[in-house]
Amino acid sequence: MMRYLTSVFAAFVLAASAYADSGKPIRYQVNGVDYEGYYVSPEKGAPLVLLLHDWDGLTAYEVTRARMLAGEGYAVFAADLFGAGIRPAKVQDRREHTGELYKDRDKMRVLMNGALDKAASLGADTENVVAAGYCFGGAAVLELARSGADLKGFVLFHGGLSTPEGQDYSRVKGEILVMHGSADDAIPMASFAELAEALEGAGVAHEMVTYGGAPHAFSVFGSKRYRPEADRRSWERFLMFLRLKTR
Repeated sequence: MMRYLTSVFAAFVLAASAYADSGKPIRYQVNGVDYEGYYVSPEKGAPLVLLLHDWDGLTAYEVTRARMLAGEGYAVFAADLFGAGIRPAKVQDRREHTGELYKDRDKMRVLMNGALDKAASLGADTENVVAAGYCFGGAAVLELARSGADLKGFVLFHGGLSTPEGQDYSRVKGEILVMHGSADDAIPMASFAELAEALEGAGVAHEMVTYGGAPHAFSVFGSKRYRPEADRRSWERFLMFLRLKTR
């Protein structure tokens, strides 16, 4: 485990140093409101990952993951779903901002599509895209999938799995990959099973993986919930998925 931790942090440092200059914050607007995302691209025409943040907003965590992906040959647009300068630190504030979007699914979809539009304006290949998200961002990824967005795939790391009333998976166009900790006390295995049944019933191509002993937010390095083995295995599966879907 210690050797893996060392290699993980070495990868973070190398990725951050290699793409610190090429990656940059991006100010953009959606419906007249300012947002601040992050964009990095290793080369013109690189496959694009639309990266969706957790409930604390777009932070250094997503930037680090974006740089790691750039090191693997992918362009990344890390979207901002809360607004420029809004990075809630308190649980109550995080619940307020995520709750607003959970109640207004149309707005959530508009924000994600607005991020894709901005990525396109920066020269990103928006015909070759996979959306990926962490926790709240994972729930947003499923919302984008249900909207019928024409993406290559949709990936969730310990994301919200419930299906809003009145929605289904009949319009999904890309494959869904779900990576979930079986010790997640925020999103129980019952929700995992319900999603599996919904995807199977709708005929959606999908893969759903569980990691034994992994709690909610198992991939958030530096936190008490971090589980290096689950992080390693889920990251490797993500990269394999990207290689298969964005060839």
